[in-house]
Amino acid sequence: MTRKLKHSKIKNTSILFELLTRQITADVLAGKSTKSVKIVKKYFNEDTELGKELQLYRLLSEKHYESESRAHDLMGIVLKSRKKLSNSKLRNEKYNLIKEIKENYNSNDFFNGRISNYKLLASIYNTFQSETIDETFNPEQTINAKFTILEHITSKKISDKQAKAHVLKEYNKTDKDLRLLAYQILVDKFNQKYKTLNESQKSLLKNYINNVSNTNSLREFVDVESSKIKKELKKHLPKVNDTITKIKLTEAVNQIDNITKGKVVNEKQVLTLMRYYELVKEIENVHKTWSIKSFSKRIN
Repeated sequence: MTRKLKHSKIKNTSILFELLTRQITADVLAGKSTKSVKIVKKYFNEDTELGKELQLYRLLSEKHYESESRAHDLMGIVLKSRKKLSNSKLRNEKYNLIKEIKENYNSNDFFNGRISNYKLLASIYNTFQSETIDETFNPEQTINAKFTILEHITSKKISDKQAKAHVLKEYNKTDKDLRLLAYQILVDKFNQKYKTLNESQKSLLKNYINNVSNTNSLREFVDVESSKIKKELKKHLPKVNDTITKIKLTEAVNQIDNITKGKVVNEKQVLTLMRYYELVKEIENVHKTWSIKSFSKRIN
């Protein structure tokens, strides 16, 4: 007798990771310390089974080939690698991960987020299940899951603009989709404060989430961006005539060095850099004294 494939959202490794990264984004946008960073580092590093399985999810969800034979080869290699992972270790890690999430967040709010590529991730989950569990599953479901993956791999490649912020896919879409990334109230508050995210802010958030376990890469990115902003603000200083405004802007220039302190980039530094991006944007649009004064108060 065949067993029916049943997808579990809270056991899907890729969905769990995406929900955690959304929580990181929501916390950063709200200016709060986030526990999700520690959770991601703990459970999704290169030494954990979850971290290894996540890479396999990414291969099937991010790779694109025009050739069907190459798509089949990719799936074959991924499934072979998946079979080498320990299902018992995966179950144990997922149990502890879900337990930790429930201890730190409201589980109903956390797990209710909409996943844009849900069908694809569910198909990968079901395919992993059918290929690694010693049971006979419904043939039609098994085939449909594999077809969904193969159709995705061989579909037209997404544009560079769409791929630019893949981990934060919705950040390159409309404001409506942006609000779906995190909790409605938090993002609405951020939008009221900053209007819209520019490309620099999107890039910062992408790097912050992509590199939660790679502190060197994130530190290098933040240091480079801080240097760019410092030069940009200094360029605008001679254009400021108001004495008080010039003092405030000079103070902001001097304080930017605080972002480059420490080996590990913390949430406060990310939020401060987001605000500096906003300051540069405001200065470029209009030289408003209140914007600089307000910014100075926020970073003090």
